[in-house]
Formats: sequence, C-alpha cells, structure tokens
Amino acid sequence: QVQLVESGGGLVQAGGSLRLSCAASGLTFSTYTMAWFRQAPGKEREFVAPISWSGGTTRYADSVKGRFTLSRDNAKNTVYLQMNSLKPEDTAVYYCAASKFSTAAMMKGSGDYWGQGTQVTVSS
Repeated sequence: QVQLVESGGGLVQAGGSLRLSCAASGLTFSTYTMAWFRQAPGKEREFVAPISWSGGTTRYADSVKGRFTLSRDNAKNTVYLQMNSLKPEDTAVYYCAASKFSTAAMMKGSGDYWGQGTQVTVSS
C-alpha cells in the first residue's frame, strides 16, 4: 500500500532552520505531484508548497515564500522542505501529500495520499 512518511520535525528557535523529508513507497513516485501542507492548533489545514512530478514547477504560499524551498529526488522517492528563518507562526503539524493532479489543484487541498504528519515547533 502507499505510504508517505514524514521526518525532520522538531523544536527550533525563531530564525532557525529545519529540513523536512517525506519518503514515499507503494506508488510510482516520479508520476505524482507532491506537496506539503500544515495545520496549526485551532486552524484549518493550509497548503505550504507543491512541486510537480519533474520538479520543474514549484509554488509557495505567500507566508513562506522566500524562506522555504521545496525539492524532490525521484531516485530516492523523497521530497524535501527546507525551512529557513523560521517564525513562531510556522508552528504546526506538517503533512506530506501526493496527487495525480497538478500543482494548482494541490494548492486547493487535493491529495490522493497523505502522511501522518511531523510536528514543527518554533519558539520565540
């Protein structure tokens, strides 16, 4: 079955960095659009960034643009989210998702498969 396993979350001070990873199995990874979403306590889930199957197209939420970088390694079936200049408002559970739809569609929340999430906490 399909599995998406996130890792790399943790506690970091404001201004620090973390790199999240999402390892996929059970699907033809190179044919899926991948994305990261996050959900803070008491808030709805929001998209962070999607990346096309080739890695040629990435989009970012305005709140993370210029600070986060999304990349993928199709040979390793893994997608990465490099998060720099972290802010307390970035605190959330971060979820990885896979979809056959486009990056634009994933920005609206569509996803065929979802991971269990990894907690990111940014202290002030």
